[in-house]
Amino acid sequence: MRILVAMSGGVDSSVVAARLQAEGHEVVGATLQLYDARSAAKKGACCAGQDIRDARAVADRLGFAHYVIDAEKRFQDSVIGRFADAYAAGETPVPCVACNQGVKFTDLLGLARDIGAEAMATGHYVRRVEGPHGAELHRPIDSARDQSWFLFATTRDQLDFLRFPLGDMPDKAAVRAEAERYGLVVAGKPDSQDLCFVNDGSYVDLVERMRPEMAGPGEIVDSQGKIVGEHDGVMRFTVGQSKRLGNAAWLDGQRQMVVGVEPGKRRVIIGPRAHSYVESLLVRDVNWLVDAPPEGIECAVQMRAREVPRAARIRPVPQGALVQLEEPAMPAPGQACVFYQGTRILGGGFICRTETESAA
Repeated sequence: MRILVAMSGGVDSSVVAARLQAEGHEVVGATLQLYDARSAAKKGACCAGQDIRDARAVADRLGFAHYVIDAEKRFQDSVIGRFADAYAAGETPVPCVACNQGVKFTDLLGLARDIGAEAMATGHYVRRVEGPHGAELHRPIDSARDQSWFLFATTRDQLDFLRFPLGDMPDKAAVRAEAERYGLVVAGKPDSQDLCFVNDGSYVDLVERMRPEMAGPGEIVDSQGKIVGEHDGVMRFTVGQSKRLGNAAWLDGQRQMVVGVEPGKRRVIIGPRAHSYVESLLVRDVNWLVDAPPEGIECAVQMRAREVPRAARIRPVPQGALVQLEEPAMPAPGQACVFYQGTRILGGGFICRTETESAA
């Protein structure tokens, strides 16, 4: 079959292309140019400059066509702009989700269908399993490389068309060894980083450049609004954080943590760690990869990329879904809350607040 391979210029997608060609498929490679080559020279960047040249070199060695799509403007608006907007709204964004759904799985899937491809393959570490009711999305064999949390927004139609050949690989060393066997120049290339578009400085510098009205010092206050300290930039704080609080880190003998951020006022709100956890939360923009259970479902949820899943009950509500946790937690607004049963992703959404009485 003809398969479009999304090639970032790294070892993972290059091995996917080589493997599929070796299996007898007609491979067509495509790379998104996400930003100007001059701004992507550092290690950890992807989809620009040397990465495009590396992807083309792999295609040339293996003898298949390779296309480059200029998606710089779309990436700036749908990923980087939304990243800054989320911080401006007091949320902690997940730009990799926006990138997958905003340009990768939209623009590249469109190209795949335009050229008559029967599937599109990527180098993500996740498994697509044919179940009794259609394609299912599962965690990969290598738990250390698990990217399923970032792919919760994949739609059922997209999942029908997508393939993830690396989901069954035991570890990254095996992938690099396979790249060596195929003679790929990227076999030893370092992995890209999560915030690949932060090319100099830090994400704080990026946000403050894009939203200069949010830069500068501000107040640290308790839950009653009493000023208890000062900070050097509201962008340096997210819900659940306990660092950078200075003298406000301990109040009345209790360890404090960030429980809220008000960027417009440059204000950080703190509270006692022991009293800052919630038992329920609301998630918005829910994507279900199963039929939404009207009466709710018992499952596990993961609210950060690298945390251990916790037991919960999910119930659809008009605003999205109500998540009732078996044990209290401190979720960060803007982060993803992904629903699992075993290794399978049932769906997920974005955490929008921690008080859900009005949704119950």
